[in-house]
Amino acid sequence: MTWTVNSAVITLAILFIWRVEKLTEACSCSPAHPQQAFCNSDVVIRAKVVGSQVIDAGNDIYGNAIKRIQYDVKTIKMFKGPTQNFDVIYTAPTSTVCGVTLETNSKEYLIAGKLENDGTMHVTLCDFIESWEELSATQKKSLAQRYEMGCDCKITHCTSIPCTISGQAECLWTDWVIEKSMNGNQAKHFACIKRSDDSCAWYRGSAPPKKDFLDIEDP
Repeated sequence: MTWTVNSAVITLAILFIWRVEKLTEACSCSPAHPQQAFCNSDVVIRAKVVGSQVIDAGNDIYGNAIKRIQYDVKTIKMFKGPTQNFDVIYTAPTSTVCGVTLETNSKEYLIAGKLENDGTMHVTLCDFIESWEELSATQKKSLAQRYEMGCDCKITHCTSIPCTISGQAECLWTDWVIEKSMNGNQAKHFACIKRSDDSCAWYRGSAPPKKDFLDIEDP
């Protein structure tokens, strides 16, 4: 009897530890250059968050209530997505399951997210969400056109030296190995643009890109 009880306790302990590990590892995101985040998103907006509330979003297969956070927003500008403005944005209730926490004091954000089948916008910690004031001038300008011009290009994340690209239609993202930051010089000031010969190269500048431009080897 004692052996049975001990076995049950050990099993429960193992299941608990496994569950904690699964929850801890539930939200895992690969680093993405802002341009990649733009290209991979269904919707990209500049918006002001004006309120929030926890809502019921149905039940899971076990009958447990599913909670979501609903952020009330005022869309200021649509950079990518459908023609209608979004009044609300949804996210998971906790960061463990990739839920996003936004300030609701009318702070302005750049918000990139996914469009669900019902036409609603959902965001996670893996999406690109940044305070509008924290964006560089180049990032703000690139949202209007430049990022979209490079969506056919591939941005390869360099994690250690040496690192290389596998084709001409790639740009090597080296912020981590040079600055130990995902928000370094290339993220803030460069866009990977396709040139007239179908190759891709980093572009920097406030003026619209010309037909051809120089490769940038040392951003």
